[in-house]
Amino acid sequence: MADLNDIAVFVKVAQYGSFSRAAHSLGMPVSTVSRKVTSLEEQLGVTLMQRTTRKLSLTAQGQAYFNKCSEPLAHLLDAEQALTEIQKKPEGLLKISVPVIFGQEVFYEFISSFLKTYPNIQIDLFITNLFLDLIAENVDLGIRFGELKDSSIVAQRLGKSVRYLVAAPDYVKGRVLPTKPEDLKDHQCVLLNGRNGEAEWHLVSGRKSVRLHVSGPVSSRDFDAVSAFTYRGHGIGLLPSTYCDQQIRRGELVHLLPDWSSEEIFVHAVYPTRRFLPARLQVFVEALKAWKTPLWLPLH
Repeated sequence: MADLNDIAVFVKVAQYGSFSRAAHSLGMPVSTVSRKVTSLEEQLGVTLMQRTTRKLSLTAQGQAYFNKCSEPLAHLLDAEQALTEIQKKPEGLLKISVPVIFGQEVFYEFISSFLKTYPNIQIDLFITNLFLDLIAENVDLGIRFGELKDSSIVAQRLGKSVRYLVAAPDYVKGRVLPTKPEDLKDHQCVLLNGRNGEAEWHLVSGRKSVRLHVSGPVSSRDFDAVSAFTYRGHGIGLLPSTYCDQQIRRGELVHLLPDWSSEEIFVHAVYPTRRFLPARLQVFVEALKAWKTPLWLPLH
């Protein structure tokens, strides 16, 4: 097995096409660089370079060896750089995008605690339900619920969410309650991302699954608005458990079709495809994974 340091020196000489320039880049004497290349040739039993007083060129075997060695060596150097980066003190600006559901005190407290733990990190927070293009908008990390359509981003699961069918007592009073999902077509519903007063709901019960179109008087892109109009009796809402568990227990909402709910919706931390995470982003992802939050359910 050839010495890895000798290979690294050979690759550097081949890249620069010069012993002296490679020696300057490596911080070594020219004689040491020449000796290492010669040692590598002796180990391999192959002439890798033709040397003259005016010119240095790779032999056919040397070019083939360089082509095979340069990329793996680059990966090794990247790995070394990554280890160095991890050891750096987390600092700098983090641009983070979160949905509107995060615009509440419990998330602000999480961010506050994180900033106190890492005082050299600054956070620029985007609270929006738009799926921002992380690369185009120069956003370091986004938190997203549901299916991820962009395969070019890196994603880590943080938790999951499930949505229940609920209605306010004022809506339920005097109405025939649904006994099966299809009955929802006869009711007013409060819609998330509805179009032309309609939306499709996907409900599951064990292995049973149904998709149906529902309609209603109001639609919004924001769960805060959907929950507000559901609480006020404008129709049946399909709300995350975090928006309705306490209200159900207090009798402020009625849980309809309790055997049915949405399918599990996973919550992800997403960030642009990068070979290595900056330390500030790495510690933020770890903090998110450790956060005991009411905004989603744990994975296990």
